[in-house]
Amino acid sequence: MSGNFNFQTLEHENLGESVYARIAEALMKGRFAPNSRLTIRDIAQSLGTSVTPVRDAILRLIQDEALVQKSAREVRVPVLTMERYREIRQIRMKLEGLAARESAQKASPQDIARLRYLIERNERAISAKDWSRALELNQVFHFALAEIADMVVLRGILNRLWLQMGPLIAEAYQAGGRTMIEHHYSVLEAIIAKDSDAAERSIAMDIEEAGKTIIEEVILRRQNKD
Repeated sequence: MSGNFNFQTLEHENLGESVYARIAEALMKGRFAPNSRLTIRDIAQSLGTSVTPVRDAILRLIQDEALVQKSAREVRVPVLTMERYREIRQIRMKLEGLAARESAQKASPQDIARLRYLIERNERAISAKDWSRALELNQVFHFALAEIADMVVLRGILNRLWLQMGPLIAEAYQAGGRTMIEHHYSVLEAIIAKDSDAAERSIAMDIEEAGKTIIEEVILRRQNKD
């Protein structure tokens, strides 16, 4: 397991689901870099559990295509190809566009206040160069649209997509800076105006523009490694 990320010890009754959720959250938030090796025993020790629930969670994440099994003893975070990332980005533009459309019709004043608060906190995190927090808030904003839309199935699909691309986004997020949230303002404005078409366009533009930065940065970094 790479880096200095430590899991907090779990005390939940449903240990298997908790372990899965904790590792999935770490992947979505980019706490494991692409090609990082995950060691079941190290994760179990960090979580304060036996290896069995960790092994089960790892197997589920392999099925979700969030991890890859290189050998019987080696599990790694996949290095997402540009072709696969572009495909996921295209799917996200359609699905998150649908969530934004529904949000524009269903958002309550409390929902709107929450979205505005998320943007404000993200601005502060970027200003403070707290990139891990900024990345987390960006992900929360995107998932909030599916929650406001009350689309449980869609939320599950997006969860799997973010599992796959979280490490890649984290790898390039700092270079993107405010580009990553500029269109969040227009998404919010469209939702306030109950303009479904504008909300869909705005979230699609957000994903597309952020994607350009991600692709450029990742290609540059990988060229420098060669």
